[in-house]
Amino acid sequence: MFKTPIALGLLIALPFSAMASDLTNAQSVQSKTNASSAASQQRIDKSAEQSIKFQAEIEQLQQEVKNLQVYQDHLNALVVSQEQEVSSLEGQIDEIKSTRQGVVPLMYQMIEGLKQNLAQDVPIKPEQRAERIAKLDSMMTRADIADAEKYRRILEAYQIELDYGTKLGLYQGQITTHDKQLEVDILHMGRLSLIARSLNGLNYWSWNANQREWQSLDSSLKTELDKAYSIAAQQTAPSLVTLPVSLVTSTSQQEEQ
Repeated sequence: MFKTPIALGLLIALPFSAMASDLTNAQSVQSKTNASSAASQQRIDKSAEQSIKFQAEIEQLQQEVKNLQVYQDHLNALVVSQEQEVSSLEGQIDEIKSTRQGVVPLMYQMIEGLKQNLAQDVPIKPEQRAERIAKLDSMMTRADIADAEKYRRILEAYQIELDYGTKLGLYQGQITTHDKQLEVDILHMGRLSLIARSLNGLNYWSWNANQREWQSLDSSLKTELDKAYSIAAQQTAPSLVTLPVSLVTSTSQQEEQ
């Protein structure tokens, strides 16, 4: 009679113990599942973060590729332009060579023209002009002077020659008359008139272009001649003067021919 309740109590206690064990196991599984889920979420978050980072890097690389392409196109355009420039420069060099081949003989001809002009011209500053031409001759064979500079100096010499024909000038020099060399004041009005006056102001000579010699002038011209000298020395205001002409006449030219 008294054994039955004890047995029933044991039977009741056993299911509760099993249920507690199952609950503990379930909680353990849940904890592990939660931990696993958290770890998985962390991996997912980390993977997503890396994915975003990689995406940003890819976009940056794509932009760099675009920039490099633009720069490459720019370099290609520069190369094309440089090739065109090189071609143009080569053409210009060929033209310069061709021009130089024509200019150098021209410069020698111009110097020869200066020599001929000096030999045939009225003797205005003949020593200075001869020295200038000699320097031009010497210059032509100098490698340290560019052709452009040589040409400039020759043109400068021609300009000086032109000035002799247009200006009133006065300088001190020497003349030879009757086999005597005299120190005189020489006045020239362009190439129209060339006069010499002794340093004491008493004697005058005029260049005779027909006979190519200095000839004495009559003292009656002294007033006009002194006036011209004063004007040339800027001691008197410019005014009309009468001077003997130093030109080759057409009659003389015909007789010489």
